[in-house]
Amino acid sequence: MTTELPFRFFDCDNHYYEALDAFTRHLEPEYRKRAMQWARIDGKTRLLVGGKINKFIPNPTFDPVAAPGVMDEYFRGRNPRNADPSRLFGDLEPIRPEYRDRDARIALMDEQGMQGCIMLPTLGVGMEQALVDDLPAQRAAFRAFNRWLEEDWGFAYQERLFAAPYITLSDPANAAEELEWALERDARFVVMVGGPVMTEVGSRAPADPMFDPFWKLANDSGITVLYHGGETAYTKYLKAWGESDFTEAFRANAFRGLVSADALQDTIGSHLALGLFHRFPNLRVASIEVGSAWVFHLFEKLTKAYGQIPHLFPEDPRETFKRHIWVSPFYEDELAGLLRLVGAEHILMGSDYPHVEGLAEPASYIKDLQNFDYTPEQCRTVMRDSGLFLATRRPV
Repeated sequence: MTTELPFRFFDCDNHYYEALDAFTRHLEPEYRKRAMQWARIDGKTRLLVGGKINKFIPNPTFDPVAAPGVMDEYFRGRNPRNADPSRLFGDLEPIRPEYRDRDARIALMDEQGMQGCIMLPTLGVGMEQALVDDLPAQRAAFRAFNRWLEEDWGFAYQERLFAAPYITLSDPANAAEELEWALERDARFVVMVGGPVMTEVGSRAPADPMFDPFWKLANDSGITVLYHGGETAYTKYLKAWGESDFTEAFRANAFRGLVSADALQDTIGSHLALGLFHRFPNLRVASIEVGSAWVFHLFEKLTKAYGQIPHLFPEDPRETFKRHIWVSPFYEDELAGLLRLVGAEHILMGSDYPHVEGLAEPASYIKDLQNFDYTPEQCRTVMRDSGLFLATRRPV
């Protein structure tokens, strides 16, 4: 039964399941054996990335796939039957048309009461690190991916589906060129993962001035830069603790839920420390599918740092954060505290539909807001107005 809302909502965390040729349809011929390939190994279809079997997604064909939201209770911290997480998926089903067809998705959105949504990768957010040892192939793979994305989904389809092309900063000139290409095709968002960036001259902070051509273009065009959860350079820290392969948290050992390394917290901290938002005062950044616990931890550190070394910041970095950063919390997060910290105007509703860890019914997100005493006006701001604000370019 669909939750009835007094408005049509805007979902800032929706996903497609990539087509089998998402990375290969437009891949430049010289990179075909260095980037993504499909192979039949031991009777199973496997994705090879850089010539190695990639395990970021156990079933990268997505057919069959688990139903939306089947692990909702697990991600709320409840597993009363003490079941192995892999057994919570239930029966897999054939992939649905709306996961790969934009018109079918629009029809579903009408049924869901959804005005618009940001469409984000499922497989794509795990591929940058998979090719970190071959940066030319990495960039070629994402050039191909973005052209598939524009072709199959569009960047502002019917002013309702806002697919976000993926940008890797591994080469500053290529990043600026890809953003220029996306802007020419009416992109409203671009997406990347947090953490330091591997370049041809070594690992660098993404706010390093070497990337300023990209950030200036993002600033001047008024586009929104999204940081989405995925595999980051921090994966090596997990490996140091004994997790040999990156995979979904619910498939990993118990330590995955306890480790404190947070790529996005450090990324935003680095942006603030290096003055990115004062070099580019029109820049808008949003975090998607990494929750909001990191915000509280970062604010504690910002409070202490600003008290100790205020001369190293052009202003109170907490105020900079509240002007430039939008946060999409997990529905199971402590939503009242986040409201007090950043205000409803900088909180984004995100259902993670149709992933297993998301909401089977995206509109039901409002119930979690109401449980934390959000007013009707604040619910509308979070579930509609903030997302629509970011979906409109606001150039200098």
